[in-house]
Amino acid sequence: MRRILIASLLTLAIAVPAHADKPRKPKPALPAAQYPCHDSHNNITVAAEPGDIKDTEPNTRLDYAHHGFLPIRVIITNDSDQALTLDDARIKFISAHNDIVQAATDDDLQRRLFSRKYVSDSHIPMPAPIPSIPIHHKQVDKQILADDTDFGFASTTVAAHSTASGYLYYDVRDLDDPVLDHATLEVREVRFASTNKEIDSFEISLKPTPEPKSDSTTSKPDADAKKK
Repeated sequence: MRRILIASLLTLAIAVPAHADKPRKPKPALPAAQYPCHDSHNNITVAAEPGDIKDTEPNTRLDYAHHGFLPIRVIITNDSDQALTLDDARIKFISAHNDIVQAATDDDLQRRLFSRKYVSDSHIPMPAPIPSIPIHHKQVDKQILADDTDFGFASTTVAAHSTASGYLYYDVRDLDDPVLDHATLEVREVRFASTNKEIDSFEISLKPTPEPKSDSTTSKPDADAKKK
């Protein structure tokens, strides 16, 4: 009986990581101009979609938001006749108080998400005298790299008349809530690939101000005054 229990637990320990390795896909990106948060010029539109709610958060293997990283999907639609290069692109989160946050690197994510306590082996307790069963956690860098492969930009080139997108992560743990109020995403140093000409920067409000509703009654007093 104990042998069956041990075998079952070992199968479970192996099966869970295997399931987590399956490729994942984000929702297909729409043209950038169809997102509420976007900026356009030079026949290029850049949009940002914060992953702060369930409908927009990426289905990544790791919960970056739980550790203080705000996922933001960046969508670039190139309606020009030239390819774009993102090799030198700088995409910064700027808070309402002008805190400038760079996109997190793989090393930044690893340091925050996986402390020594988390990556150390854990054990399944067993009734004496059977020793506990060690479970070796997956290497964090593999999970982060897999998320980057599935959810990041597939290429640093955006072909003419095409749309590309990818998720970036910003460390907002120490910023005042709500972090999106009056915050912007600044995109600089996007260039035309053939000429290396830099395109003017894009500044995207991450929480657009709703358009004021027109009041049909505002002209009524003037009309009444003319009648008098």
